[in-house]
Amino acid sequence: MRDIIIIGAGGFGREVQWLIERINTQVAGDKWNILGYIDDGIAKGTEINGYKVLGDVSFLQDIDQPVHVVCAIGNSVIRQKLVNKLIKKENITFPNLVDPTAIISDTAAIGRGNIICAGSVISTNVTIGDFCTFDWNCTVGHDADIHNFVMAYPNVNISGFVKTGEVLEIGTGTQIIQGIQLDDNVIIGAGTVVIRDITEAGTYVGSPARRVK
Repeated sequence: MRDIIIIGAGGFGREVQWLIERINTQVAGDKWNILGYIDDGIAKGTEINGYKVLGDVSFLQDIDQPVHVVCAIGNSVIRQKLVNKLIKKENITFPNLVDPTAIISDTAAIGRGNIICAGSVISTNVTIGDFCTFDWNCTVGHDADIHNFVMAYPNVNISGFVKTGEVLEIGTGTQIIQGIQLDDNVIIGAGTVVIRDITEAGTYVGSPARRVK
C-alpha cells in the first residue's frame, strides 16, 4: 500500500478522504493507506472521520520518509502557498486522484496533484496543469487548456477551447462558453455565465459575467 496524507481537514478534506476510500474499494491495483490529516487550524491528535490530525504543515516540511500528499484546500491562493512550501521536497509525491466514476479521454494530458471528483468528464485533447480540482459533475470540453491551481466547484461547465490562467476559483454552476480566455487570479461567483474573455484579475458574477471587485 502507498502512504498518503491529506492537507486540510475541513469539508473538502473529508470529501477527499471519501474519494480515496472509493478508489480503494472500486479500482484495481495498489491501495492507499491514509496516514492522517495536516491542518494548521485543528489541534494535533484530533480525530476526523476515523483519522487523526498529524500536525500543521511543518510536519510535512520535517518528514523524511517517502509519502504521497494531496492538498484538499478549495481556496486556490492558499493551496498554492501550501504546495510551494513542500514542492521541493524530493520525498513527497503529489499524485492525481480520480474518482472511479469520472470519465477522462485517453487524449487528455494531466499534470500532478490534481483531484477529479465523482461524475466529472474531461473531454478529448484537454490539457490540465498541476494542482487543479474539479469537484462533482464538472465538465471540461475538447481542447481546453487549464493551467495550474484552478478550482472548479460542483457542476461547472467549461466549453471547448477555453484557456485559463493560474490560481482561479470557478463557482458552483458556472458556465463558460467555447473559446473564452481567463486571466490569472480570477474568482468567478456561483451561477455565473462567462461569454467574453476575462483579461483582468478580480471577482466576476452574473449573467453575463461582470467584474465587481
